[in-house]
Amino acid sequence: MTPPVAPPGWSRWLVPPAALSVHLSIGQAYAWSVFKPPLEEALQLSGTQSALPFQLAIVMLGLSAAFGGTLVERNGPRWAMTVALCCFSAGFLLSALGAWSEQYWLIVLGYGGVGGVGLGIGYISPVSTLLKWFPDRPGTATGIAIMGFGGGALIASPWSAQMLESYGSGPGGIAAAFLTHGLVYAVFMALGVLLVRVPAPDPTEGAGASVAREATSGPQVSARQALRTPQFWCLWIVLCMNVTAGIGILEKAAPMITDFFADTSTPVSAAASAGFVALLSAANMVGRIGWSATSDLVGRKNIYRVYLGVGALMYLAIAQLGDSSKPLFVLCALVILSFYGGGFATVPAYLKDLFGTYQVGAIHGRLLTAWSTAGILGPLIVNWVADSQESAGKSGPGLYGLSLTIMIALLLVGFVANELVRPVHERHHLRKEPDVQQRQSV
Repeated sequence: MTPPVAPPGWSRWLVPPAALSVHLSIGQAYAWSVFKPPLEEALQLSGTQSALPFQLAIVMLGLSAAFGGTLVERNGPRWAMTVALCCFSAGFLLSALGAWSEQYWLIVLGYGGVGGVGLGIGYISPVSTLLKWFPDRPGTATGIAIMGFGGGALIASPWSAQMLESYGSGPGGIAAAFLTHGLVYAVFMALGVLLVRVPAPDPTEGAGASVAREATSGPQVSARQALRTPQFWCLWIVLCMNVTAGIGILEKAAPMITDFFADTSTPVSAAASAGFVALLSAANMVGRIGWSATSDLVGRKNIYRVYLGVGALMYLAIAQLGDSSKPLFVLCALVILSFYGGGFATVPAYLKDLFGTYQVGAIHGRLLTAWSTAGILGPLIVNWVADSQESAGKSGPGLYGLSLTIMIALLLVGFVANELVRPVHERHHLRKEPDVQQRQSV
């Protein structure tokens, strides 16, 4: 599929909506918890089993982004969005068949395996194009798109809950909800496929010629060569530590706030804990655009100093004072989750600063293996520590003291890794013009 070139007079501000149509759709992944209770009841599953499709989807997201990043760069955003549409929708359709036939392995394969590939390819599909269209505001551009992934659950959660209420929470109702998701998201993502364009490569033709020249100016590093630089691995550690810390609260949010205030005069109700989770999702979404846009003003390295340094202080405040003040606990958690979202949205611009726009999508895809690692590491730390502390007879905040300390240490490791980031040595820069190199295999 030939990447569609923007005609003369075409506005670059049409690219972010195209990216949003994909990211708002695949952001449904954060709303998987809506399906957990009905699946557990209808198919007699444990909590661990009902979480498996989501866990596999996150793992496949990182793997498909890493291995598919080169193909995304080679074939362009329209091809990538089309693949994402087909895989993500097919995942829901397979899941619908699995729910209807009460074959849970089909749901795991559909949502987690096939749908997870759609998540990974869809996540990186617009990044390189956005950075080429907005070399002057890379943080803002990628923040607008990636904000959709964080905010997708705000749409999907109530929508999914309403469908389960209408269709029923039995196998047939769950199947109908999955089927509706697959069809509606296919139509919505198709808008992005039809709308997306790339800048004209010829500086004398089409829209975006000037921004194309600006985007390809300066040092350019191939994806293969980027893996040989210490900067890539420092950023891998930075992203992994930041995501681990954020997902540690996100995955355990409702029971955590309930446990912290269970023995106080103002315990947290189930409805209030659900509202807390919704607030965290909003902070995750707003942080993606707010902090990434701020990075255009203060610089990427400085904004990650805030994510990691201030994030460690927020965890320290929760560990020491969290059970004494509910507003303080909520405020610190919201700040941490805004940093979690901001870290995702800012890292493509950080990669662009270091490696240029040439094959930045492929580099970004490889970096997202840090997300797959953190997706396993964060929940494992928090849940394992809480279970072990409960076995030791502890309760309330005592269940989380050790895990909070571990998160602080991880954020400090990320802070040090960020400080070690320096400009990429010129020996890693491309020796040929990018348009010639683009025809060579990564």
